[in-house]
Amino acid sequence: MARTSPDLPWNVRIFVNTIAFFMDVCRRSNGRINRTLMNLLDLKASPLSKPVKGLQSSDIMVDKSRNLWFRLYAPLHHAAATSLPVIFYFHGGGFALMGADSKSYDDFCQRLARELPAIVISVNYRLAPEHRYPSAYDDGFDALKFIDGERIKDRLPANANLKRCFIAGDSAGGNLAHHVAVKAAEHEFDQLKIVGLIALQPFFGGQERTESENRLAGALMINVERTDWMWKAFLPDGSDREHAAANVFGPKSVDISGLKFPATMVVVGGFDPLQDWQKSYYEGLKKRGKEAHLIEYPNAIHSFYIFSELQESSLLIKDMRDFMRNE
Repeated sequence: MARTSPDLPWNVRIFVNTIAFFMDVCRRSNGRINRTLMNLLDLKASPLSKPVKGLQSSDIMVDKSRNLWFRLYAPLHHAAATSLPVIFYFHGGGFALMGADSKSYDDFCQRLARELPAIVISVNYRLAPEHRYPSAYDDGFDALKFIDGERIKDRLPANANLKRCFIAGDSAGGNLAHHVAVKAAEHEFDQLKIVGLIALQPFFGGQERTESENRLAGALMINVERTDWMWKAFLPDGSDREHAAANVFGPKSVDISGLKFPATMVVVGGFDPLQDWQKSYYEGLKKRGKEAHLIEYPNAIHSFYIFSELQESSLLIKDMRDFMRNE
């Protein structure tokens, strides 16, 4: 029988199994979610109003009517004259779970800001099933336009280089990052220049079952049953997984061949059931003439990056830094 997970530290395995258990307890077969219970289980972190390890963060509202806001992370140990790239980050969670203030994502974004280093803008977008497609995509793109506007100018660090912006995200956030990048490629910004896309184990799919989905049916964190539920909760009623939101290079997709799409780094884990879809995404970009780089970690599970004790998590920071320096 094929292995469905690598050897992991006991604390990582317990944490991953706990997340999966809570995910199963909170979701309902009709595509709904017990939001009250999920909010109780989702440990939140406050912004760093006082500097911690050379970093400060703050929450900035974009649109109160839809609770669209972002957490801004600013490294302090860099002179104002030192230009830092800006990362727009979209968290994972199957479009239905987590937030920019979830502790695991706050910890990860702090790490990105300190170690890359970079100005990180972690967007808190609306969640499914209460807000289905295209709400999350609209929120993500509106966050970019908000940063491009004059109202935010005095609240950004002086060393934020808006001419070197990256769109990044993991899992469902990686899917969101792609679709926001498509919108951005069709838009003329005044201040921003999107130079790169970083897709960490992006969540794509389709009607077919891939070899990796079948082989890793018992994998940690993500399996076909859970991803099917996530698509059902997110996509418009009556849609299947051939919808352009899921199968971005499928029969119903939008052709991006003529767009000035940013250079893209696609990260794949060897124990992630979604890896075949992620590799197909990379190949789809290449076929359409886009610059794309595939980074594979053979022993990585889905969401490995949130565990700083894993070797692959440190490798990812280095690979992100190298990719960003070259763009």
